[in-house]
Amino acid sequence: MKAQWVCRVCGYNMIGRRPDVCPFCGEPHGVFLTWQEAEAAYRVTSTRVNDHVTRLMSVPRLGLEHAAYRVETGSGPIWIDSPSAFNRNLPAVEHIFFTHPDFMGACNQYREHWAAEVHLHRLDAANPLVRDFPVDDPFDGDFVHGELEAFHVGGHTPGFTVYLFGRVLFVCDYAFPPDESMHFNPHSPSMEGMRERGARIRSVTEGRGIETVCGYNFVVPFDDWMPRFESLLAA
Repeated sequence: MKAQWVCRVCGYNMIGRRPDVCPFCGEPHGVFLTWQEAEAAYRVTSTRVNDHVTRLMSVPRLGLEHAAYRVETGSGPIWIDSPSAFNRNLPAVEHIFFTHPDFMGACNQYREHWAAEVHLHRLDAANPLVRDFPVDDPFDGDFVHGELEAFHVGGHTPGFTVYLFGRVLFVCDYAFPPDESMHFNPHSPSMEGMRERGARIRSVTEGRGIETVCGYNFVVPFDDWMPRFESLLAA
C-alpha cells in the first residue's frame, strides 16, 4: 500500500507524501501517525444499532473521527462512510457509500483490500481533498441500491447525501448534537442554505415510520431528533 498518514487530532487520512500540516484541521505534522501505527493503536469496534445495522468507531476515538455504519442488506453488507483507521481483520463489504467528503477515512485502503466500490456524489468528488481517494461511482442525484435509498440534499457540502435503510435514517453531521442545543453544522457555506436544503430531509422521511437516526457520533430515536430538527428549519 502507498504511504498514508493519519492525523491524531481530527482523524483525517493523507495519502502519499506527509504534508507539513493536516489539510483538514491544520495541525502540524508532528501529530501524524503512519497508517501502520494507527492500525496498531486503534481498534475499529462495532456497536449494535438494530438487527441489521452496526456502528463502527475507533477505540480509543481517533480525533474527530465520524462514525461509519455497516448495514446488512439482502444483497450483501455495505458501509455508510468509513472508519479513519484501517483494520484489515474487519469483515468485508463490497460497497462504501459516503454522505459527504469531509472524512473519507481509510476507505482507499479498504477498497484495495476488499476490491470494494466507493460511492460519492459527483459534486463532492470534485472537492480537492478527495483528489487522492479513488471514487468508483461519482453518482448524481437520488438513487436506490437494493434496499438502500439515497437522497441528495446538499447544504453542508454541495453533494451531501442522506440514506434510508428500513426504519433508519443516516444523516452524519448535518445537524448536531441531538439534544435541545442542536444546530446546523457550522462548517457550511450558508446557514440559510442549510435550512432550505435541510427541508428535504423532513420531506423524504415523512410518513416512513422512521425509528432511528444515525449521526456522526450519536444514535437516537427519530421521534426525539425530528422535532428538534424541525425547530432549526423554522428558526
